[in-house]
Amino acid sequence: MILDSDFFNRDCQDVAKALLGKVIRRKYNDLWLSAAILETEAYYLDDKASHASLGFTEKRKALFMEPGTIYMYYSRGGDSLNFSCQGLGNAVLIKAARILPETSQKAITQMQQLNPLGIHRKPRPISKLCSGQSLLCKALDLKVKEWDQKKCQKESFFVEDTGIRPTKIIVTKRLGIPKGRDEHLMLRFIDFNFAAQSSQNILKSRTAKESIDYFIMPY
Repeated sequence: MILDSDFFNRDCQDVAKALLGKVIRRKYNDLWLSAAILETEAYYLDDKASHASLGFTEKRKALFMEPGTIYMYYSRGGDSLNFSCQGLGNAVLIKAARILPETSQKAITQMQQLNPLGIHRKPRPISKLCSGQSLLCKALDLKVKEWDQKKCQKESFFVEDTGIRPTKIIVTKRLGIPKGRDEHLMLRFIDFNFAAQSSQNILKSRTAKESIDYFIMPY
């Protein structure tokens, strides 16, 4: 089932959790590329870390549009994918995804070509193809200039519910939030079973403590 506006017309925390396991489908030439979402972050209008908190501009217009509107921006030298949610300015950032076991070798090769490793453009390991917000956009050929302020289209790019559900999720602080900009908020959500493929695996941190820096919860 392709996700529609009703799916996104909820509190952004609920949407961020519900997106775990959902599959991004992107058509590249005559080939469909796919990845299952494993990490998300929620942002509210009154959240100092959110783009929307800086006010309405034409560039941020998607954040104030109908739930399910795509908001893309440039970050860390690449593109980032977000979806607007219920309430003006509220959104979810797609942080990381994983390649599904049934993915064809042809599709994997294409994603590796789109998102190569290093200046020598070697094939990036499958487990790391989408382990970051800009990496997943590169691997799936999702670009700001093509998709910002638009809605998904079943012919070329959509998010689908295929029945995949996490067994447990990790709830923790978002990444890269400057001090004083609500960096303490626990609004990052990770599929526990695929934490190793997240943008930063908190379970491997030497300093992070469970029940203080992160929580593990049933889905």
